[in-house]
Amino acid sequence: MDVITLSRLQFAITTIYHYLFIPLSLGLSLLVAILSTLYLKNGNVVYKQLAKLFGKLFIVSFAMGVVTGIVQEFHFGMNWSEYSRFMGDIFGAPLALEALTAFFLESVFLGVWIFGENRLPKNLHCLSIWLVALGSNLSSYWILVANSFMQHPVGYVIRNGRAEMADFTALLTNPYVFGQFAHVFTSGLVTAGVLVVAVSAYKLLIGRNVNIYKTGIKIGSLYAVIGLFAVMGTGHLHTQYIGHNQPMKLASMEALWENEDPAGFTLYANIDVTNQKNTNQIEIPYALSFMLNNKPSGEVKGIKTLQAQEAKEYGQSDYVPNVEALFWSFRIMLALGGLMLFLMLVTLYLSVTNRLTEYNTCWLKILVASIILPFIANSTGWYIAEGGRQPWMVEGLQKVSQAVSQNITTTEVWISMIGFTVVYALLAVAAVFVAVKIIKKDITAEERSGL
Repeated sequence: MDVITLSRLQFAITTIYHYLFIPLSLGLSLLVAILSTLYLKNGNVVYKQLAKLFGKLFIVSFAMGVVTGIVQEFHFGMNWSEYSRFMGDIFGAPLALEALTAFFLESVFLGVWIFGENRLPKNLHCLSIWLVALGSNLSSYWILVANSFMQHPVGYVIRNGRAEMADFTALLTNPYVFGQFAHVFTSGLVTAGVLVVAVSAYKLLIGRNVNIYKTGIKIGSLYAVIGLFAVMGTGHLHTQYIGHNQPMKLASMEALWENEDPAGFTLYANIDVTNQKNTNQIEIPYALSFMLNNKPSGEVKGIKTLQAQEAKEYGQSDYVPNVEALFWSFRIMLALGGLMLFLMLVTLYLSVTNRLTEYNTCWLKILVASIILPFIANSTGWYIAEGGRQPWMVEGLQKVSQAVSQNITTTEVWISMIGFTVVYALLAVAAVFVAVKIIKKDITAEERSGL
């Protein structure tokens, strides 16, 4: 493999690993804040116990997110220095603000929340975790501001061969960032809700603190259901935006080779990239046009037309991303979303009607296994966002081939990639070990010991 391919693979490994923790941290911080507020309002110790348990899991997720995020920044100097030269004036501003505002906010008040219990008034202790949740989600916003410029450049001028910021307000109000942030935030609700349900189901299976974890399942499934409906809504609106502003990404997600009016939504197809056609295609007529235009008509441009347009505008080259990977990633994400909605709706119904007990072992085992679903869905969704703009590093301004460092060798990339991957594997083992130890601990015994 060449330097570009290896550098992309290295960044992909780093990013996917990092992104396993981000939605979980966003959703868990808010959920712990809600649980803490419920305890503050009615004094029910169950909410306090759940807040402490899932607060500890949030700490693990937060720590892993910080460590892996720092490594990501190394890549901009190691593998992507030409990108840093071209984009540094714009990309650096939101990253700096993320550190100066959001990161300090969440890290300081996370310490206050951890060490302030029984030392601070209850209302101030509760406020501290709300500030952590605010900081976590503000951090996500700043990062997505930087990423959204790569998807839809705004508020810039090209001067001396570099993109320089001309309008900071335009950068903050980039239309792309609102849809992306809403989708990431709501996916965090889903991830945290499913995690709470899975952990609570495990506790019920081993017969530990049944009343506490029946409450945990009820709250977690409600939280996940709210998140699932919200993530579907935000995803729909964001897809409409992408359809009109990143049409090549959408056409590739749908493996749509020719212009269609009306366009159907393809459920399954054998995709022949070489001959640019699909066979054995199963589709829902009119559905894609309706999804994009809120009516069962309207032209959707195909890959061939969009390739010709971009070649005319930017010069002869291949502007088509990996169609097969995008097509199936989108459908995996949708299928997992539907499966999670079914599981969480049934679980919520069983919980509300008091039909879910520790004796529903088959269903509880399914819920425990469901813990992996949101992480796969999040990863495929992030791949769609990033892989769909290829071959562009910054849409319409800089290609990936122009962004890679010019003075690195394949050997150097191999060494750093293997090193990072080994360290990540060790961190993963450590994180899972700590998380499992936290989950297995009896929180009522901990409460009695005063810890």
